[in-house]
Amino acid sequence: MYKKIGLSVLMFGLMIGLQSPAFADDSSYKPGTVWNFSTIKTEPGQFENYLDWLDDKWKKEQELMKKEGYVVSYHVLNVNNAREGEGDLILAVEYRDYLTNAQREAIQKKVEAMFAADSHKMEAQSGDRKVMRKLGGSMELQELTLK
Repeated sequence: MYKKIGLSVLMFGLMIGLQSPAFADDSSYKPGTVWNFSTIKTEPGQFENYLDWLDDKWKKEQELMKKEGYVVSYHVLNVNNAREGEGDLILAVEYRDYLTNAQREAIQKKVEAMFAADSHKMEAQSGDRKVMRKLGGSMELQELTLK
């Protein structure tokens, strides 16, 4: 079992072993980047605190993964007019492709080193953030680029 370390690295775990749609040379599309969207519901009075955390730790992690070539782009989207029970933020990360187990382990080690924290400490920190937010569902999509 792999260690839990952070929201975006956990998202990497969701991508392991997933298959792209069938692709043939005569098809009108080719598989593109992989997107992960995570829904976040900030707790009352915690929106600014959570955005501060995103601007610090989450952003540093995304920038590391971008530098390593795994992430193409990342975005924090505010949900306008959220329906009852829906999150007020969407974290969107565009990955170059699905990751292998070896790639996932390598980035996990780099993230742990960057934050000087092992998996136990990082999991505890994730639990500490529950006063700021509730994690909703996530959705993974692969872009199909039309030729």
